[in-house]
Amino acid sequence: MDELLRQATAILRGMWQRRWLGIIVAWVVGAASVAAVLAIPDKYEASARIYVDTQTILRPLMTGLVTQPNVDQQVMMLSRTLITRPNVEKLIRMADLDLKIESKSERDALAEALMASLKINNTTRDNIYTINYRDTQPEQAKRVVQSLVSIFVESNLGDSRKDTESARKFLDKEIAAYEKKLEEAEGRLKQFKLRNLGNESAEGKDHFSRMSAAAALLEQSRLELREAEHSRDALKRQILGEEPVLLPEASQEPIAGVSIPEIDSRIDVLKRNQDAMLQRFTEKHPDVVSTRRLIKELEEQKQQEIVARRKTALTNPDSSVNTNPVYQQLKVSLSETEARVAALQTRVAEYQARYDRLKSAVTLVPQIEAEFAQLNRDYEINKKNYEQLVQRRESATLGSEMDNVAGVDFRLIDPPRASPKPVAPNRALFLPLTLLLALAAGVAVTFAASQLRPVFFEARSLREACGLPLLGTVSLVADEGRKSRERKDLLRFAAACVSLLGVYGAGILAFFLLSARTA
Repeated sequence: MDELLRQATAILRGMWQRRWLGIIVAWVVGAASVAAVLAIPDKYEASARIYVDTQTILRPLMTGLVTQPNVDQQVMMLSRTLITRPNVEKLIRMADLDLKIESKSERDALAEALMASLKINNTTRDNIYTINYRDTQPEQAKRVVQSLVSIFVESNLGDSRKDTESARKFLDKEIAAYEKKLEEAEGRLKQFKLRNLGNESAEGKDHFSRMSAAAALLEQSRLELREAEHSRDALKRQILGEEPVLLPEASQEPIAGVSIPEIDSRIDVLKRNQDAMLQRFTEKHPDVVSTRRLIKELEEQKQQEIVARRKTALTNPDSSVNTNPVYQQLKVSLSETEARVAALQTRVAEYQARYDRLKSAVTLVPQIEAEFAQLNRDYEINKKNYEQLVQRRESATLGSEMDNVAGVDFRLIDPPRASPKPVAPNRALFLPLTLLLALAAGVAVTFAASQLRPVFFEARSLREACGLPLLGTVSLVADEGRKSRERKDLLRFAAACVSLLGVYGAGILAFFLLSARTA
């Protein structure tokens, strides 16, 4: 600690020896810095505030119908990329800043200066943008801000239209390509259907489903044919045994299968009506009960009619069997049954032929169905993409029309205006700083001079610096004249320091008074 204090004392004593050099440097630096501050030209600031309204009632209503970009993000990105070289060059032409430019280097320097000076600030929540620019001429600063506001608005509208047109051209190109693909796919599908026309069904079933359906129809027709043949054989047996069957004793029960057309038709109608009523009513409904009673009466009437006819046949044994109405009815039924048997035989033969054709083509069906599935898959994919592209093109068109009706609204809250007083430089701050700079320069020069040409004030310091033994020291005894000169020198140095501070204080006071008077 003592060593540090000793070294600090030695440095301060050396600086004190060079004090006049320091005060001269302080005066010179102070005067130069004050002149530099006063020589800085005044700058006036022009500003404008713009409100970007992106919220309209039409946008929520059109949600889901049109493609809506993030307008807030677009406007924010536009504000960040507005100060670019092309826009700045356009601004130079609009604000007539290129009237005094004679070379490309001057134009580049002006563009770089504008890009560094122009400021765009915004509050993200309110979408309010502030444009600021400083220049030595207030009217020129105002023109620059006005030009930048115009570029801001025009850039947004131009980019929006350009994006819409680019998207529409791209969609039109893709739609045309998919239309061509669909036409080619439809042509291939048409040719395939023409080649395999006989293997298609109107119901849209595949081959195996059609084969199963044909087999089911064939089995059903065979069953109906067997039923018709059995019925025909039964009728033949009844006709061959006509006399013992149709002419029994009167006391015997009626023979099953004997029909009376006029009574049977009425019974059939009543039974159908009964079935229809049972679907809506219960067994105890009056209409159901009445219908059953009528059916029972008609059956009894039929039985009585058959018994009466048999009695007539017994009382007239010489009458011909061919005139018997029951026999005639059996003959008619036999004819109808034989016709039905013939029709069913034709149907069975047709179904058998269909089944045989389907069975013979079963080996080609998987290949045909695979090819058809591939054609359908390609066609459906192209059709789906085509429909989506058309829908998006319509959405883009509707979105463009919506932007024209309810686009982004730029509102100029504060028009471009230049400040009547200069906003820079801040001389009230710079002048005190020049005093500090002058004092720091004086102290630095005295320290440097004391280090360049050091003075030894102690024997110890000399011995340490030379590395030689020291025989002794000689002290200076100052007389009254020397002491008087030293006191006068100290007073002159103090006066020089006080005058420096006084001049600075008076200058700063005069500056504030002038500033207050002009205000």
